[in-house]
Amino acid sequence: MKVEAPMGMGLGVTPDRVEHVAGFGMLGGADAFVFRPTRAEEIAALFNLARDTGRKVCLRGAGRSYGDANYLPESILIDLCRMNRILGWDPETGIFEGEGGVTIEEVWRHTLEDGWWLPVVSGTMFPTLGGALAMNIHGKNNFREGTLGEHVLELDLLSPDGKLRTLTPTDPLFFAAISGAGLLGAIVRVKLQLKKVECGELQVLPVSCANWEEQFAAFEQYESEADYLVSWIDAFGHGKSAGRGLIHAAWYTKAESARMTLRPSHQDLPDTVMGIFPKSAVWRKLRWFNRRFGMRLINAAKSFAGRKVGDGKPYSDTLVGFSFLLDYVPNWRWAYLPDGFIQYQSFVPKEHARYVFGRQLQMQREARLESFLVVMKRHRPDPFLLSHGVDGYSLAMDFKVTQANRERLWDLCHRMNDLVLESKGRFYLAKDSTLRPSDVERYLGAEALASLRSFKSELDPDGVLSSALAERLGLGGKAR
Repeated sequence: MKVEAPMGMGLGVTPDRVEHVAGFGMLGGADAFVFRPTRAEEIAALFNLARDTGRKVCLRGAGRSYGDANYLPESILIDLCRMNRILGWDPETGIFEGEGGVTIEEVWRHTLEDGWWLPVVSGTMFPTLGGALAMNIHGKNNFREGTLGEHVLELDLLSPDGKLRTLTPTDPLFFAAISGAGLLGAIVRVKLQLKKVECGELQVLPVSCANWEEQFAAFEQYESEADYLVSWIDAFGHGKSAGRGLIHAAWYTKAESARMTLRPSHQDLPDTVMGIFPKSAVWRKLRWFNRRFGMRLINAAKSFAGRKVGDGKPYSDTLVGFSFLLDYVPNWRWAYLPDGFIQYQSFVPKEHARYVFGRQLQMQREARLESFLVVMKRHRPDPFLLSHGVDGYSLAMDFKVTQANRERLWDLCHRMNDLVLESKGRFYLAKDSTLRPSDVERYLGAEALASLRSFKSELDPDGVLSSALAERLGLGGKAR
């Protein structure tokens, strides 16, 4: 279906439209002409405006991609957050339908009291559905439920050629639009199958692991029975303690008071620490420790507490509390100012993960650039075109960026990339800041890149859609 752009909208790339936008890691950003449409017809008009003015278009959801996927200098930037209407909800079947700008938070707040939860969520509740599907997010249950895209029944994609295509899993384009990093069109409507839950709480089992061997043994022990698995790892552990940390396995439960636990008010995260200290001020305290020595102390204290306090002692946690750990401390990323941070996440087949992850942390210690936060998850392959999925594990690592360490940090990441590629591993565009075009060619392969370019030639023949990430990696299409 062709979407007709409305006449006389008065759109223009005028100075009052210019805003500075940045990725979630605050490492980079750009000035762009920002528009926040409320209808698909307005997006079509903006594609026309781009062609008329010789500019490119960059799509942006909630801006939660860490690197440069959601901005492009001097582009027409389409922020889809105002296209957030809920279009349908069936509490009997659990089928949710909403516009692409609906956030994960808005979904669960609308559906949980009826006993339905998103089958896959990211570590924060703020991404939009369109953005989450453009990057095909995964969660702590990827080994069991796959990616969010695997639970989509239908979506509408508005491409720069002005056509609105309704896609289902029977259409090859469905698997390119999901995972396509916003390079084929705007996802303006999503129909999603949610997961039935009887209780708003999970039973969580923490298990302290002394080293890599115990980490992988714990994942293998629980992956056949747990609904969620995630592990924190101390990047400063070395020698016999290399890979030490704390794994959390979690299960859906039933409870006598289940109805109460499904209420949004039961799920809301507390706004104070221990009922006293306001969380909104925590990031300022974190800045005191947000350096190599301070983080060595915090990681050691967390490892010690994991062994002595929580090890093997199950507890209950809310779905929101367990799922959205990144939302516990408001604006925690500001602790990385003034220069920001990157998250480096690699996905490695299970037969190579022990060696690659161990070597990555060793390389960081040798470079004196240890990650301040390391998280390991279990994964499975998926059918999407720009997939990051493997039958293996991922290791996500946060690195503080400074003017002094930037060059050394990029060199470290490139050497870690080589290690991952040699093991047939993959990367995740939502987290990327350091990949080189040759890295992408190696992990995605010639066939996937040819398919992307073929779809792009059909849907975006003028090469309108792009992003700073796409320009950096050579995915943006023809030059304008």
